[in-house]
Amino acid sequence: MRSRRRWVLTGMLLVMGSGLIGQGLWIYAKATAAQWLLQSAWDRTRKTQHLAKPWPWADTWPVGRLLVPRHGIDQIILADASGRSLAFGPGYLAGSARPGESGAIVLSGHRDTHFHFLQYLQKDDVLSVEWPTGQRTSYAVQAFTVVDSRHTRLANDDAEALILTTCFPFDALVPGGPLRYVVRAEKVSPVVHRSRKG
Repeated sequence: MRSRRRWVLTGMLLVMGSGLIGQGLWIYAKATAAQWLLQSAWDRTRKTQHLAKPWPWADTWPVGRLLVPRHGIDQIILADASGRSLAFGPGYLAGSARPGESGAIVLSGHRDTHFHFLQYLQKDDVLSVEWPTGQRTSYAVQAFTVVDSRHTRLANDDAEALILTTCFPFDALVPGGPLRYVVRAEKVSPVVHRSRKG
């Protein structure tokens, strides 16, 4: 009788383990396909200058591209910073500045996926945001802070800056919580090259 129970228990554990492995592989496959679809939607958005959803039932779409050359980051920015969107990439925080407006642009991302790299940024690292029009704005990292999201509003900043935010601490066992890691980068003035005469 004990031997039979042991075999049943072993079988159940194998089935459950296989299910968890399958679920993990499915999430990875879905994330990979989503990145391909997001890139395709970004390309269509750039070409037509009209929003293009990455898949027919999507409730978000690409609005920009975040580039951090020193860290090999090239990510599509999505139209909102809801949990549904952040599963696929960094999101634009509604109420923050849009391209061409004065004020700070705020982007959010998950600490354990798209914005994991924030913990490795250093002062003066250059970040760029590319918009569908082809306009690219560069920013230099200036400050790192940890704030309590219950008491701090990031979209009220009126300086021309890029603010990246994610949950904190990076190694927390439980996701969520009120603390946010905030990277502030100031707009870099374009370099004007002048030709020398004579």
